[in-house]
Amino acid sequence: MEQRFEGTEDYIATDDLKVAVNAAVTLRRPLLVKGEPGTGKTVLAHEIAKAVGAPLIEWNVKSTTKAQQGLYEYDAVARLRDGQLGDERVHDISNYIKKGKLWEAFTSEHLPVLLIDEIDKADIEFPNDLLQELDRMSFDVYETHETITAKERPIVVITSNNEKELPDAFLRRCFFHYIKFPDRETMRDIIDVHFPDIQKTLVTKAMDVFYELREVPGLKKKPSTSELLDWLKLLLNEDMPLETLQDQNPNNAIPPLHGALLKNEQDVMMFERLAFMARRQS
Repeated sequence: MEQRFEGTEDYIATDDLKVAVNAAVTLRRPLLVKGEPGTGKTVLAHEIAKAVGAPLIEWNVKSTTKAQQGLYEYDAVARLRDGQLGDERVHDISNYIKKGKLWEAFTSEHLPVLLIDEIDKADIEFPNDLLQELDRMSFDVYETHETITAKERPIVVITSNNEKELPDAFLRRCFFHYIKFPDRETMRDIIDVHFPDIQKTLVTKAMDVFYELREVPGLKKKPSTSELLDWLKLLLNEDMPLETLQDQNPNNAIPPLHGALLKNEQDVMMFERLAFMARRQS
């Protein structure tokens, strides 16, 4: 990677995030990015790839994902079926090997960015099962007796929503960065990227409501950056008059189009109770 990551036109990167990305790339260690959902962890990998002109290989981890799937999968059932049908393909076992995302990354013609997204969704053994391959940058395909070795260490970005603790041995091999929730100044820069012509007063008032909402004690899910952007898009689309937001306060009213910000019924009901109590007091 010749150029340093400085963020992109579409992605506002704080100074500490730029330092983390460039350090991980220099050390060629996996960059483990944690932070609240909606703070741009996944998008970061896309923007790193865009900034350095690298192909992006995306591995979206689910609760059922096994580390082996990142290497390859051997479809023995299909081979058995083809054997029963007398298919000629059965004589070449490689026809039944499905390449995984690590295989793709290791054999990519150009240095890729490999995103392992939401690693904490998988079984606790998943990160440990990847350790050897990420260290050695090679693995064996037992069925074909070949070894797949990386031409060059890919740039690896791993995201986690902190749903479960990751093993110490895995953490030791990563360069770690926690994306803090954006302060108002950074958030304004993010909004400017997405809505360059938006009225500044609307942004100020919307941000007042948004940050006050995040401070309400007992919220099950605090609204995130992506939800603020969705909300602003709706406010603009509905041509919401500024006065509607002018007197908004989480203690006495529910924000308009609050379904973009509040994502479960407990939070909505709690908000409605707060609004009712505030009206009674006034």
